[in-house]
Amino acid sequence: MTESASVGSGKGKEPGDRGRTSIADGVVEKIAGLAAREVVGVHAMGSGSGLSRTFGAVRDRVPGGGKAGVSRGVKAEVGETQTALDLEIVVDYGVSIRDVARAVRENVISAVERMTGLEVVEVNIAVSDVKLPDEPDEEPESRLQ
Repeated sequence: MTESASVGSGKGKEPGDRGRTSIADGVVEKIAGLAAREVVGVHAMGSGSGLSRTFGAVRDRVPGGGKAGVSRGVKAEVGETQTALDLEIVVDYGVSIRDVARAVRENVISAVERMTGLEVVEVNIAVSDVKLPDEPDEEPESRLQ
């Protein structure tokens, strides 16, 4: 007769290995969004048109107004052990887009893998606009003082 392992008993496993951890797409999106914004040359995340950025910024300031600002411009697909990310960024005029994209990839992969333990299989970056030096920042002013 052959012996079979007892399934689900937890015997022989370390306490930290008993059970399953799942990570929501939104968690990975927030981590990636924050990591991308840390890179010099990234002006904003999300849609490239100034009007869209303005509406997004207003929506983010309204309680319950939609997705949190940190995850705007980030889409994650999370599996059991891997994740793939799509980022949409606006870069500052004059920077090397290739260098910024490389730095964003490196920073995002490092942060997501370190914090979640997931393997990042790809980070796709779409540069949707360039922020010109003479363009005003389109963040709405707060009505509160």
